[in-house]
Amino acid sequence: MPYPKHIVTAATVVLNDKKEILLLKSPKRGWEIPGGQVEEGEAIPIGAIREAKEETGIDIEIIKYCGVYQNVSQCICNHLFLGKPVGGQFSTSSESLDVGYFPIEEALQMVTWTNFKERILHCLDEKKQPFLVTF
Repeated sequence: MPYPKHIVTAATVVLNDKKEILLLKSPKRGWEIPGGQVEEGEAIPIGAIREAKEETGIDIEIIKYCGVYQNVSQCICNHLFLGKPVGGQFSTSSESLDVGYFPIEEALQMVTWTNFKERILHCLDEKKQPFLVTF
């Protein structure tokens, strides 16, 4: 019997000292929080830190684990964290056309892809943590 195969991803809501959210503009999905697939042999929080650096140029520190969104039909488990910037400078990559910090309300209006806005709101609301959302 073959082993099940799941894609494990990690994303972080990064808040600076002004309580602004770090967003990147993806060529495929528009504005979103940094995140992506965890590499083989990589710890999930380390993947979140690496993805933020690769996509935005910003070094982050994980503050807390918030929860997981599981896409059952596509076998994707997206682990979500809350983090803060600790260094680096904005830079773009093949995965990001633009990068910046935005006030929470503005950021929530900018994020339009599927349930990404909901993920941000879950990470900002401690009463809903830890969460497990399956769809």
